[in-house]
Amino acid sequence: MMDGHIDPTDIDWVPFALTHVEFPRGDFIGKILAIASLMPMAVIAGFITLILFRRDLHTITFFIGFLFNEILNMILKYTIRESRPMHRNVQYTEFGMPSSHSQNMWFFAVYSVFFVIFRQHRYPTKSNMLNMVHKTGIIASVISMATCVAYSRIYLMYHTWSQILWGGVMGSIFATVWFGVTQQYLAPRFHEIVTWPISEYLLLRDTSLIPNILWFEYTTTRQEVRNRSRKLISMKSQ
Repeated sequence: MMDGHIDPTDIDWVPFALTHVEFPRGDFIGKILAIASLMPMAVIAGFITLILFRRDLHTITFFIGFLFNEILNMILKYTIRESRPMHRNVQYTEFGMPSSHSQNMWFFAVYSVFFVIFRQHRYPTKSNMLNMVHKTGIIASVISMATCVAYSRIYLMYHTWSQILWGGVMGSIFATVWFGVTQQYLAPRFHEIVTWPISEYLLLRDTSLIPNILWFEYTTTRQEVRNRSRKLISMKSQ
């Protein structure tokens, strides 16, 4: 410290372990996979953004399931207490069984697959073939994303094959259970929940009865814009 100022070199700097990823120097594939392994953070950011701007109860319950899945993973990690394949000075937890990255991404992927198959309905303006291609594209994307993240943790030596596989199994099982709970017990009560004072204050909404919310919002917004444009033109002509 000089003249009352703190020398930055005297401060003990530590990395943020939750998002800290290491890869071999000069390994381009390792760098790409290190970026891919941050996908769970992007999923969480996406959830928060959707909840803030859409306030849809199904999205909220999906995110709650994602958080419960993470809690389950931590319980399993500290119960099994299996070490990672390589010790690092910076890592979020010292135990690796099962992999939280694999478990979280496979929970997200499997739940998304169920949602696309059972909840997402066809677009009125698209043929059955185009709708099938659309659904297949979504399913292939989320499964590919989960596979890429899981493999990245093996390539970068954060987990063993068994830790990754069991993470995928646990995430898939919990996604199946949570989707069933949501469909059978939570979704039928959404129409009651949105009438609660706290729900009205937070502008929460239930869109479960709308076959295709994206198409509904598109057509409703387009019609409203047209109506307002006509009114504006009418006012100017007077």
